[in-house]
Order: sequence, then C-alpha cells, then structure tokens
Amino acid sequence: MLETEQTGSFQNETCDSDIDMDLFLHFSLIPALFIIVVLSFLQRRVNKMEIDEKITFLTGHFGIIVPLDFIGSLSNRWSYGFAFGAVASSVLILFSEKYVPFNVPSWAKAIVSLVGALEVGVAYYPLFICLSTDFKVVGGVFGILYTLTLIFVLLWNIIKCPNGSIIGKCQKLIFNWPSLICLVFLLVRFIHMLVKAIRVNLRLDTEEEQEQILQTHQARHVQNLLRKPAEQKLEKNWFQRKIYDWDPNFKFPNRMIGTSIISLICLYIFTLAEYSVSDIAFKELDLFKEALKVVGESSNDTGNILTQSIPQIEEFNKVAKGTWFVTTFLACATSVTYIFHILACYRKHLMRLWAGQKGFLPQKFHNPSPATSVAAIARYSGWQIAYTLWGYLILHFVMFIFGLCIAYGCILPIQKGHGLKLLKGFGISILTIALLIGFVIIQIVIAQIFFLQDKISPEDKGKPLALNNKKAFQNFSYFLLFYNAIMGLGNCIFRLICSFVVGTWLISRIDRTIMQRGYEGVDPGYGTWISMIFFDHYHNNPVILCFCHLLLAKKTITQRKKFSLYSQFSNTSESAVNSKVRSRWLLLYTLLNNPCLILLRKRKTSPSNSPSCRRSLDRMTLTYRLASRYRGMPEKPTESSLVNGSVCAFLPQGLCESRAVPRRRESL
Repeated sequence: MLETEQTGSFQNETCDSDIDMDLFLHFSLIPALFIIVVLSFLQRRVNKMEIDEKITFLTGHFGIIVPLDFIGSLSNRWSYGFAFGAVASSVLILFSEKYVPFNVPSWAKAIVSLVGALEVGVAYYPLFICLSTDFKVVGGVFGILYTLTLIFVLLWNIIKCPNGSIIGKCQKLIFNWPSLICLVFLLVRFIHMLVKAIRVNLRLDTEEEQEQILQTHQARHVQNLLRKPAEQKLEKNWFQRKIYDWDPNFKFPNRMIGTSIISLICLYIFTLAEYSVSDIAFKELDLFKEALKVVGESSNDTGNILTQSIPQIEEFNKVAKGTWFVTTFLACATSVTYIFHILACYRKHLMRLWAGQKGFLPQKFHNPSPATSVAAIARYSGWQIAYTLWGYLILHFVMFIFGLCIAYGCILPIQKGHGLKLLKGFGISILTIALLIGFVIIQIVIAQIFFLQDKISPEDKGKPLALNNKKAFQNFSYFLLFYNAIMGLGNCIFRLICSFVVGTWLISRIDRTIMQRGYEGVDPGYGTWISMIFFDHYHNNPVILCFCHLLLAKKTITQRKKFSLYSQFSNTSESAVNSKVRSRWLLLYTLLNNPCLILLRKRKTSPSNSPSCRRSLDRMTLTYRLASRYRGMPEKPTESSLVNGSVCAFLPQGLCESRAVPRRRESL
C-alpha cells in the first residue's frame, strides 16, 4: 500500500516549470526551417533554371541538401547513428499519437500519421544536414546551437520535473538518458568539426579527402578474391564459429547502423513503459483482491464464492508477477539478440550475392523489380523498428502464457506436495511419446532391412532407392495404413504447435520469412529485406566498384596526357607485370580465334614416349576440338591422324587462315 500511495502522489504531482515536449516539438520547426533554408542557399546547383536569369541573386543557390547517404556512404557512420538515437524518443510519440493537438476522425488517422512523421523528420533534420554539409564552419555553428538547445530543454524538463505517472521517481531521467547521451556525443562531434574547419581555413591543418568511389576495405576484398586461397585455414575460436566472425574487409552502411541504434533505444524505452504499465495493472489486481475481501467479510458468509476465490487471486497475482518479470527479461534479450543477428545476416546474405549464390532465396525473389528495390531502401529502417517493437510485445505475451502453463503445471504442484503424482503423469506422457517415436523408427528400420535392395557397390554409403520384396511391402503398407491414420492426428497437432511457436519466435526477424514455401510473397517484410539487399548488391559490390574505379583512373590519366603540354615527352611506360599480363591475354585471344596457330608455336623436340610428346598430342586434340566448334565437325579425331598428319588436314578449307587477330600482335 505504501508503494501505491507513493505512486499516486507522483500522479497527482504537478510541475509548474514542466516543458511540454510535444509543444516544443511543434515550435522547434521554426529554427529547423531557418537552418534548412540557410544551408540550402549555400548549396550550389549544377543546372541553372529560368528563375536564375530573372533574379541574379539566386543564381546557382538553393541546391538540394542531403541529410545522409542511405546507399553507399561510410563516412560519419557513428555520428549519424547517434543522430538517429537522438530521434528515438520522438519516434515513440508517433505510435501514441499524443502530438496531435486536436481530435481527428478515424479515416484521417493515416494522413495525421504521415504529417506527424514529416514533422518529426523536419524537427531533427538539422542534426543530419549539419553533419553532411560541405560548409563545415556554418554546419558546425548551427549544429552546436541546435544541439545545445535540445540538451538544455531536455535537462530542464528532467531537473524541474523528474517524476512521472508511470515509473514514478526519476521517470524522465530513466526514459531520456539514451537520447541525452546521443545529443552530448553530437555536441562534441560538432565542436570537433568546427575546430577542424577553422584550422583548415587558417592552413594549420589539411582538409579531409572526399570519399572515393572505391573504399580501402573494398579494395582489400577484391585483392583477397584474386589471391590464391591459403592451403591451411586459420583456426577460429568458439566465438568466431558460433556467434560472430569479424571481417575487416566489410563495413556496414549508415542505414544499418542508424537503424540498429534507434531500434535498441526504442526497445529500451518501450520495455520500461510496458513493465511499468504491467506493475500498475498488478497493483490494481491487489486493490481488486482487497475489495473482494472487504465484500466477503461484510457478508459474514464463509461459503461465499467471492471469499473462496481470494486465495486463488492472491496465488495468481504472485505467480503472474514472477512470470512477467522473467519473461520480460527473456523477450527483451531475444529482441536485442535479433537486432545484432540481423546485422550478421545482412553481411552473410550480401556476401553470398557477391559470390553469385542465390540458392538461399526463394525462386520468385531471384530478380526483384528495380522500383521495388528502390522503395525497399526507404521502407526498411521504419519497418525494422516497428517489427522489433511489435515482435517484442507479441513474443512477451506468448512467453508469459507459456510461463503460466509451466508454473501451474509443474512448479505449483511440486510446491504443494504433488510431485510424485506429477512425475507419474510425466512418465506416462514421455512413455507414450517414446512409443510413438519408436514405432516410426521401427518402420524406417524395417524398410531399410527388408524392402530395399542391396548396395550396388560395397563402397556406397547406403542402399539405393530400389524396392525389394514387393508383395511383402504391399501387405506392410496395408496394415500400417490404419495405425498411421491414428498417429497422424497427433502429428498434425504437433505440427500446428511447432508452427505457432516458431512463427511467434521469429516474428521480429525481417530477414527470415515465417510463411510456408511458396507463400513467401505474402510476407511484405521479407520481400522488403530481399529487395534491399539486392539494391546494395548492385550498388555496393566491391568488384563492380573496383572496375568503375579503374575505368575512371584510366580516363583521368588519358585526359591528363591529352591536355598536357609535354605529353609527347612523357617517358612513362607500363610495368613489367602489366605488360606480361596484357601479352598473355592477347596470346589467348589470338589462339582461340586461330586454333591452327597452336601447332605452329615453338616447342622443344623430345622422344616419342616422353611426357612432352604426350602433351603435344593433347595440344593437337585441343586444336582439333577448337576448330570443330567453328565448323560443326566431330570432336573426336583418331590418334593415327594426329600422329601421322597435321591437324590442318582435318580442318575445313580456310580455317587455318588467320582470324580476328587483335592489335599489338608483335607483343606475342
């Protein structure tokens, strides 16, 4: 009762200096729009418009500013992640719809949700554009001022009115400390960015290089692909084999890190709120029990049903409290594990696609449409946050129900001295299940021994799928038909239970479908995941980026030579390795288009029984096969014709003439 009165005092407490955070969110749009307009004015446009000719002051100004690169940028990843963390508390407001200052009809809730999401996005937009802008001094100043304002308002709200109606004492500090830490980190980052920009302008420091199309870790990934695999692989420890194996040649993009951080913070706040609400519900149940006790005592009837139900209510309240606490921890730990496991699956799936492996995906998702993939990039982060929160809530309730079943089915009977009776019932159930499983195993053993033919070869691992003793097998199938019909009922129920448990357990896993094979298209979350990884596969593939990087580098070198005044005096030459590789490639190209030249290549003379002579015969066979592919001739010449005569005798007329020899033939 003391806790109830204390909580009630917090509920009735009013703070005159309390700041309405919902109202502050509305008014924060004014400075946010001012910062957006200023940075947009400084941003230059590439293409000119008609208005530039009319208003010369706007020539080239008001370009499009980008908050962050959701596709391939890897710079400031943790800064953007903490910026997403600062938005987490406002994202939860969107679920409650408390920010709406007036009542709206039910049909307009979708529109109001869209307007609220845009409002939250605009309010925190300066945090992102101040990090990504090219004007570091202006971005640093605006970022410091805006972040300081958010920190001051949040601290003022926490200090002046720390208590709340859900948790009670220090509620606002417990709820808002993750967002506060994220804002402090951003403040330090903006200060560092401003100091760095000032030092660069004063020529006391060098300017950071712009992000290249090919990152260092991506180049190392391509180098590892071109290297010969090591004969002995490094032995991995238990953590690397079972949990996570860190790859230095892979980095997660801004989108994945930001989504993970905001999911963790939202899950933390959501778990606290849910547990606090459940605590209030249990206290209300205590009050209900006390009211029943008062009613029972006033009736002076010991046989009253209300009086008899009081011990059961007390027992249920005690069991439910303990079960709810344990399942809260388990569900929260499972959701946190899923957040990190999704990151590991993102890397695993992406590297499989880079290797050309699509077998882990359903057939219908092997080629998602481009429009779907582009839309999936915009949908993924929001859907992942919602899947995490709703998945935690659903999983928690299912765990709570299973926990109550275990408590009333196992723990309470043991506490009440019915352990032997419970053990006897468990023994009978386990024996029944063991017999059912045993009959299934016996059927498999009988089929293995009596109804399969013997091994074709003693070295085979198992018998072939060839039926033996057909008449006995027909009788075996006939008599077991009736028994398997009875046993199939239990298997059907077991299948339903397993499907329910696994589907509930994986409800927040957006990287894995919970639908049966063939119905994966009904799962929109899984379709979004596959479309997203295909988008990243096409835009962030290290091999493609390396190829584009080499093309751009070659083009840059060519342009420099072309426009240089002293290009005719350039003494630069290719390295010996590149020249050798080019020569071998031209040699291969020439021999593929002119197979008869293989016989004309110089080779050492040797005896007829030597290995080099046999290699010469193999060379003749290869020449004939290459030639026959061009003319549709049989691909198997006789050995005598290869030994006694030249391959050109078998070739059609004109085939030994040269075909499509590339340039720089003298290098061969």
